[in-house]
Amino acid sequence: MLTYVKEILQKVSFDPKLFEKELRKAIKALSPNEITEFRAWCYARFSAAYHHILDQTFGQQLAY
Repeated sequence: MLTYVKEILQKVSFDPKLFEKELRKAIKALSPNEITEFRAWCYARFSAAYHHILDQTFGQQLAY
């Protein structure tokens, strides 16, 4: 599943709204262990363009 959600995010990274939507779906679909790896990958790959979306989305995920 982790590989799949990474591919999806790369494909939708041209659109901020779609990126955020797919990021939220990915977080719901992954296990806690996968989320840790996924979060690191997202920041390494998309931080320059979507740092605020990553902070907001992963911040909300951590609050639950």
